[in-house]
Amino acid sequence: MIQLADRPMTWVATGDSITQGVLHTHGARGWVEHVHERIRWQLRRLTDVVINTGVSGWGAADVLSEHDRLVGRFAPDVLSVSLGTNDCLAGEAGLPSFRDAMRRIVGGVAPGTQVILHTPVLVSVSGRDRRAAQPAYCQAVRELAKETGALLVDHEAHWLEHHGSADPIPWLDDPAHPNAVGHLHMANHTLSTTGLGELASL
Repeated sequence: MIQLADRPMTWVATGDSITQGVLHTHGARGWVEHVHERIRWQLRRLTDVVINTGVSGWGAADVLSEHDRLVGRFAPDVLSVSLGTNDCLAGEAGLPSFRDAMRRIVGGVAPGTQVILHTPVLVSVSGRDRRAAQPAYCQAVRELAKETGALLVDHEAHWLEHHGSADPIPWLDDPAHPNAVGHLHMANHTLSTTGLGELASL
């Protein structure tokens, strides 16, 4: 669970287009924006700062290469890292470099920073050939969370629990990107897993 301080806190969410929350919500809030609403309004932490540095199309190596710009300069109290959806296109051969970049992203923050690692969400049945290695990347994130003591938000497991063997199309805008409904489920799963409580009625 995330430990809330008595002082204002800085939260940084970095990742790919799913974190950035562009295009596929069609004007609705992305999951980071929902988390922002919960933290700064519903929890009345009005002077906390929530920063979204997700970049569409990026993977772990890209985020690592711009670590100071995307993460370090903000000196976050809480860092959320959600990557793997693009990285998995490299197949299982790309796993070692993914693990290394993720370790260095997590290791690049100040001691005491609370880190949240997210597994990617499920892709649709039609997208699974292209992202056949994605489950292995999800497992790598789980292992890294255990290794580093980071808090794990396992979206893959949550979506599997809800959809089972059915195609998760109701939560997707295309084979890999959540729609507004999917983003809301991502937000609530993140909030409940981190002990921040789910969104109150909007």
